[in-house]
Amino acid sequence: MSEDNDKKLSREERLAAKLRENLRRRKSQAREMGEPDKQSGLPKGDEHG
Repeated sequence: MSEDNDKKLSREERLAAKLRENLRRRKSQAREMGEPDKQSGLPKGDEHG
């Protein structure tokens, strides 16, 4: 059972790393295009009052 847990943990770590990499890439692309971060996805919550 510990092997399965280790595999799951490493899988989660890989996914988290991919998500961070994707986020950085999207932010840099948005900066290159001159778009503010507000338009990159979900609203923050406070903005819609």
